[in-house]
Amino acid sequence: MSEPVSPVLILGARSDIGKALARAYASAGCAVILAARQAKELDDDRRDIELRFKVSATTAEFDVTAPDPDTFFRNLSEAPGTVIMVAGLLGDQADSAAQDEAAERVFETNFNGPSRYLLAAARSMKGKVGATLIGISSVAGDRGRGSNFVYGSAKAGFSAFLSGLRNSLAHDGIHVLTVKPGFVDTQMTAGMNLPKPLTAQPDEVAEAILKAHRRNANEIYVRPVWRLVMAVIKSIPEPIFKKLKL
Repeated sequence: MSEPVSPVLILGARSDIGKALARAYASAGCAVILAARQAKELDDDRRDIELRFKVSATTAEFDVTAPDPDTFFRNLSEAPGTVIMVAGLLGDQADSAAQDEAAERVFETNFNGPSRYLLAAARSMKGKVGATLIGISSVAGDRGRGSNFVYGSAKAGFSAFLSGLRNSLAHDGIHVLTVKPGFVDTQMTAGMNLPKPLTAQPDEVAEAILKAHRRNANEIYVRPVWRLVMAVIKSIPEPIFKKLKL
């Protein structure tokens, strides 16, 4: 069991999961850096965290599609001890299939950008004992399905990236955790008819990540039932799978 190393940098902190993570890590005594586009809009969250949890909370302007992540990390007042990549974009499968620009936004926001920033994060954390990188991937990446294969393929690539990064950094003392939340009740999924047994709340996701971080887990499904669900989906023979609408 190990405690997270401060400060904890949350990349994508304006999201529901990002805000829940900030509260969870602050409650554990960690200083937090809330990074997002239009970071000034996080000032109320920053003040609330400082007052409620008596820890340092700062904000930083962040765009996962920006091309120079090393400059972003150099401009931080302190190198983070924990970096959590929350940024992502579900997108619309029909739009992505019809328009290259829509597909590119999904790839850039879920794979290209997150991968670049975590590589830069690893460079900035070199020599920091106990440092941890956490990437939020998706069960959608476990097997490509017609309903969301552009998003799913981006997340599949990100999961593979995190696995390789974990192997690469293990000898440097930097741990990498892959998180697969499944359905989460957030603004991004608003209006969707999500099955309650498979749908987590943002605070639930944050607590699961903090617990997994403390025990140095390599990969988690926030709700363990998803491991079984995806094992069944992955086991379907391709000739049958092609006939299904999933």
